[in-house]
Amino acid sequence: MIDEGDDDLDELLDEVEEKFCRNVAVTSRALVTSSEAGKKDEDGRRKQSTTKPAQPISSISEDIDALLEDLLEDDFPDRPQQKTDQFPKATQEEKKASSQGGGRKCCPVFVGGSSAPNGVGTATSKRCCDQLRCTSCDFRVLMFDDCEWDSSCDYLFLRNNMPDRHKLRAKLKRRRGFRAYACQCSWMSTSEPTDLRDRDQLRWVCGKHQD
Repeated sequence: MIDEGDDDLDELLDEVEEKFCRNVAVTSRALVTSSEAGKKDEDGRRKQSTTKPAQPISSISEDIDALLEDLLEDDFPDRPQQKTDQFPKATQEEKKASSQGGGRKCCPVFVGGSSAPNGVGTATSKRCCDQLRCTSCDFRVLMFDDCEWDSSCDYLFLRNNMPDRHKLRAKLKRRRGFRAYACQCSWMSTSEPTDLRDRDQLRWVCGKHQD
């Protein structure tokens, strides 16, 4: 009877011990887990507090651009900065002056026979212009001394043969004292000084005489 009571007591103690130890193990494991989690959270908050705030996108892009500029300067130290810096200011002024200047123009513009002197025409000096250019066909006006155009000369002939002087002579006749003029679209013959303002059909202008 006593032995049975002891056995029941032992079994009861074993059951209590088993339950108690298991609960302690579970509780201690839970405490460890919660402690580690709290430590991680605390470490995370510390890292966030010590970490610098993220730079805005615009600042990052500016830093990248600056870095690229530095790399380009290191690789190409002699590269031109701007197109306008390629030429010195003095050179640009010289080019501008040369484009604006350059020779004198006839005023008014005269044409004439082979005996008339060539040069810059003025109201008092009726020199024949030998720098004529047509504003219609954009060809230079050719001159033939002691010649005149044949009556068979026409626009098509000039169109096909200008500015070949050798081929153009096929429609020229010898005539002393005359001078034949022609561009690709117009032609005339004269022996006397003629003001081109009196020939409205001609689109010939002075292309400037070099001094």
